[in-house]
Amino acid sequence: MNLHRLLQLRAANNQPVRVVLIGAGKFGSMFLSQAPRTPGFHIIGIADLSPSRAMESLARVGWPKEKYAATSIEGASKSGATFITDDAVSLIASPYVDVVIDATGSPSAGIAHVLACCTHKKHIVMVNVEADALAGPLLAKRAEAAGIVYSLAYGDQPALICEMVDWARTAGFDVVAAGKGTKYLPEYHASTPDTVWGHYGFTPEMVAGGDFNAQMFNSFLDGTKSAIEMTAVANATGLTPAPQGLDFPPCGVDDLARILKPKAHGGILHHRGQVEVISSVERDGRPVFRDLRWGVYVTFAADSEYVRRCFKEYGLVTDASGEYSSMYKPFHLIGLELGISVASAALRNEATGVATGWRGDCVATAKRALKAGEMLDGEGGYTVYGKLMPAADSLAKSALPIGLAHKVKLVRDVGVGEAVTWDHVAIDSGNMATVFRRAMEAEFSACTPEPHTN
Repeated sequence: MNLHRLLQLRAANNQPVRVVLIGAGKFGSMFLSQAPRTPGFHIIGIADLSPSRAMESLARVGWPKEKYAATSIEGASKSGATFITDDAVSLIASPYVDVVIDATGSPSAGIAHVLACCTHKKHIVMVNVEADALAGPLLAKRAEAAGIVYSLAYGDQPALICEMVDWARTAGFDVVAAGKGTKYLPEYHASTPDTVWGHYGFTPEMVAGGDFNAQMFNSFLDGTKSAIEMTAVANATGLTPAPQGLDFPPCGVDDLARILKPKAHGGILHHRGQVEVISSVERDGRPVFRDLRWGVYVTFAADSEYVRRCFKEYGLVTDASGEYSSMYKPFHLIGLELGISVASAALRNEATGVATGWRGDCVATAKRALKAGEMLDGEGGYTVYGKLMPAADSLAKSALPIGLAHKVKLVRDVGVGEAVTWDHVAIDSGNMATVFRRAMEAEFSACTPEPHTN
């Protein structure tokens, strides 16, 4: 690693990496807390639908007011301060910007921002994994054609998983599985913003006293966020989902190699080279011993007697055969680590994870029996959750991606647990995000594998 040295050189030469942040929520605020401590970065602009909220975020993370007092992007370039606006597109178009961070969480906004970055030749770091899950393969292709870096965000689990997969493969190991940990029970798929706090163990007093978004928290609990993130990982690494999606097996760090291997060898995997999320609770609700709720992992194979012997000699935890082992990272630091993606894009012209094909999809799935005339409310809501599916299966079913399942009306009934399809809903065919997603389906349909039949 030499990113810090390269940043120091940029600082010494008074040529900082000029960064724009779009969306000053939790993830963005965590990045802003670290940016003043990182040599060679200049946060030249921040765009937020509420500039006053962005200013509150800066004050909360300790920025003095004079640091965000610039009245124009040009003024920010001259003064070293930060310009705050609600006009993201104008910042992307500015000649004073090198790297853009999209931390909006809006799939449609994310697609628009990437396309603007392609036009104006700005690297883009996508905290917005929701947009990547919806259309990442085509966004990455457009970015490559434009000569810019399109990157997943380091600090978020997908980019950390991509890093571990790359480490294993570069060391010569065959990756058997990779993924993350979370808190999961099967009944969580039906959770709504009304029930979410009980599942987390939060009291009404705790919720009333904090800044909690029930729908956002519910998207983590009901499996949607895991499915979105594993869609991004599959499309970036070449690992693929099982036909049934995620199984969320209970598993602690000492059992990764025993459980995250193919069924034919005594594990739970459908196939070798799979994405999977593990649960921090047993199916009866007991906590898993040494769980990986906040972390990421990779399992890999020795594939030779000599390497199996090396595993044993150097103390690696393996399955009983000695063939399978694992590495894991127990935590992810969200926006506190985001600067690694920004520096990598600007200084190395490299992404910290990027879609290389369309292998997985996150499909809207009914939480309950839904009736024609009902309005879908998207990620973390009352009507649908996101389920991971092989891309070929999604295409074969004409499944509706979770990123487009917000504020759309059903025209047909959907049974509980069924995938919502394009034919189930009244979609605005002129919507930019819909048009772009349909274009991706058309462009990648010829190169997706045959759909699963089991």
